[in-house]
Parts: sequence; C-alpha cells; structure tokens
Amino acid sequence: MGSQVTLVGLDFGSTTSSAVVADASLVQRAATGRVEIGEIRERYRSEFAFTPFDGGAIDLPRVCALLDGWLAAAGVREGEVFGGGAIVTGLAARRRNAGELARAVRERAFGAVMAVAEDPCLEAWMAFMGSAAAVSRAHPETPILNIDIGGGTTNLAIGIAGEVRCTGCLAVGARHVAVTPGTSRIAALSELGRDLLKHLGLRKGPGDALLPAEIEAIVDLQVGLIEAAVDGRAGALEAPIARRHVEVPLAVPPELAGAALTFSGGVGELVYAGLDGRALPPPGHYGDLGIELGRRVLASPRLSSTVRVPPGVGRATAYGLLRHATQLSGSTLFLPHPEILPLEDLPILGRIAPGSSPDDIARAVDLVRRSGRGGCVEVTLGAPGAAAVRDLGQRIAAALRARPFPEQLPFVLLLRENAAKALGGYVTGWGSARAEILVIDEVDARGAHFVQIGRLHEQVLPVSFHGMS
Repeated sequence: MGSQVTLVGLDFGSTTSSAVVADASLVQRAATGRVEIGEIRERYRSEFAFTPFDGGAIDLPRVCALLDGWLAAAGVREGEVFGGGAIVTGLAARRRNAGELARAVRERAFGAVMAVAEDPCLEAWMAFMGSAAAVSRAHPETPILNIDIGGGTTNLAIGIAGEVRCTGCLAVGARHVAVTPGTSRIAALSELGRDLLKHLGLRKGPGDALLPAEIEAIVDLQVGLIEAAVDGRAGALEAPIARRHVEVPLAVPPELAGAALTFSGGVGELVYAGLDGRALPPPGHYGDLGIELGRRVLASPRLSSTVRVPPGVGRATAYGLLRHATQLSGSTLFLPHPEILPLEDLPILGRIAPGSSPDDIARAVDLVRRSGRGGCVEVTLGAPGAAAVRDLGQRIAAALRARPFPEQLPFVLLLRENAAKALGGYVTGWGSARAEILVIDEVDARGAHFVQIGRLHEQVLPVSFHGMS
C-alpha cells in the first residue's frame, strides 16, 4: 500500500497549548494482511503558547488564530488530515465554551480527528502512550506509572509492556492558585483553589501575597495526594479535602504495585529538568505554583527515587493523540453508503455476544433507535467460524425487523474479529434491510463510551474512541 497520510495532535491545557503534525505511511503487513500506521515522521512542532482566556471562558478568537497559525505553518492543506486527536484539559476544559473549541478543531480538520473536552481517563491514557510507552516496552517486566502533572489535573496511568492497565485523575495542578508572574501575589483562584486555602486556614484571595510557608503548605498537600494515589493508600484520600481532589480513583492491581515512575505535563518537564541538574526558573515564573510544585516533587523520596527517563520529554498528550488516538479498521468493511461519513461522537450503547438473549439484543437496538443521532453496539463473535457469524447476524436482523428503525439513522456494529462483510450481510438480509448499517471490524473500543469515524481511505477507516471508563 505505502500511501501517506497526515496526523495531528493538539493539546489545549490549563496553562499552555501545543500542536504536533506528522506524516505517516499506511502499510499492509504481509503476515496478517492488516493495514497499519507505519513510520511516523514529525513535520511540525509548535512552540508552547499560553492558553488564552477571556474572563470565565476560553478566548476562542485568539485560540483559533493559534490553531490556524499552527496548521498553516505545518503546511496542512484542506481535507488533508487523516486522523489524530485534540483534547481540552484541566481547568481549560471546565470553561463554559470548551465544547465550542472542540467543535472549532473538528471544523478545521473536516471531522478527521477526535476532539473532546475533559476526558481524564483518555488524557491519562494518551499521556502514558506519549511519554511512557517506549520505556514500558523496553522493560516489559516492569510496571510503569506515568504521572502527568499540568495546570489543573494530575492524570495517572499504569501499564506494563506498553499496554495501559488502569487510569486515574486527581484535581492537582499548578494553576488552581494563579499568581502575578514573578511574584507570590494571588491573581486568581479556581473553586478548588479557594477550598484548598480555606482548608489550610489561609484567609487570602486575589490581590493578597502568599508567604513562602503558605505556598509550601499548599504544594505539600498536593504532592501528598499524588504520593497517596501512587502508593494506593486509599485511606489517605478519604478526608473531605482529599475527596474533593479525586476525580477518578486509581485502582492499582496488586501485581502492578511498586511501579517505576515516568512524568509528563508542564510540571513533569520541570521534574526532568531538575533531575538533569538544570536550574529551574524562579518561583511564579509561569504565573502559577508550577515551579514550587515541581521542586516539591523533586524533594519527595517516593516520587523521585524510581524515575525512568523517556526517550522524548514534553508534549506527551499531543504525541499520544497523534500516534495512538486513531485506530485503523480492518479492510473488510461493510459500508454500503460511504457518503454518510464522517460520523462524530456516536454513543456506544450496548454490547452483543453469542450469549446475549433476544431481549438483550432488542434493548441494544432500541437504545440506538431512540438516541436521535444513531449509535454503536460492540459485537463479539466468540467462537470463530461462519456459523457464529450467521447465528449472531440473523439474531440482530430479527431484532431490527421487529421494530421500526429510521432509514437515515446510523447503526454501527463494532466488531473485534475480522468478519465485517459477512456479519453486515446477515444483519441486513443481504441488502433487504432499510436501516443505515455500518460494520467496522478489527477495532478495540477500550471501554470507551463514544466513537468518531473518519472518511474512507483506501478501504480502511480511521476510528477513535473517547469517554473511556
């Protein structure tokens, strides 16, 4: 095959935003016949830019100007983007118009990339893949826990042999207390930042200067929460102020306890700079407590004693989105009407397997029928072979015949095995059904709740998932 495609990764965070654009080849593996994303060559890497805000909202005109400038500098042409992803994270994702930024990205990429606001498990997964995956594959017997510390959140993901096993998220970040750059004077507080100061007995707000001991108390509490999550000390996260910081608990399997650590995110970069012996900027340099938080992590024996250094430092989420957000379907798609693509944010509304009862299948079909925008159902065949495909396909067809299904409503079956054409044939009665059926095979939903499906490219589809459990 050997055709070339363009991938993008965009990360809009609490403090900074960045972009990575790359060219990749699609290659067909001789052993399996599968088409995969082969060599990836970086085309463009933006400088970090401060994420622009306007009061309580993202400054959309300015951030879209950044985005347009990045795409222009990378030489991205209209309709060229094949896949990748964009994510709005941390405190930026909590701004009232974060969803509008996600839509602006989709418009510029013509629906080719996943673009979501506030998906902490996806962010943790992507940060691991962008930062720790290479280290994890190089040491397949060693569990690796990636700690992605940004302005609003600390995303945690633990994996082994390059595969993420579980994720978590703490609302620990440098920008819950924003300061006037170069000073310790409070410029703004997030809601959690206000609660944190109240818990510590600090009666201060915007315009007040924090004393060194007060800043130390803030970052001590934050790093203590990270240490407790890393060690699996659930009891240390039960206090009211601790529970306020736990967005997604990290449940570390016993066999992965004592993992080595990698870091990513803005504060993670400071940690690696300190470990490398480089001088850190002065306190308040970035207008937040990032420098102090990075220094406190470096002073923690638990967080600094088992650190592995990844091959590349920085932009972990953007790289993870670029390299790993997009899966390729199998090449035996069932796609009678390619013009319905792309399909964005389709909910995954059920799961069907050989053991599913007629009522189970009917419920899944009803959920898609009632969604108003269509939806997806995951399908597992279980035993290989034509009989399994025929049996399950005919049972889904019976459920579709038993209830009216709008003709233009997409009904997508996500199949792990390689049997899309045959399953689609049985489900549609070999063309007699009027529903808009699409079967995509050889994809793994990773426990997600939403799917984005791009346009057909040489008999394969770019597929990405978000809303991960």
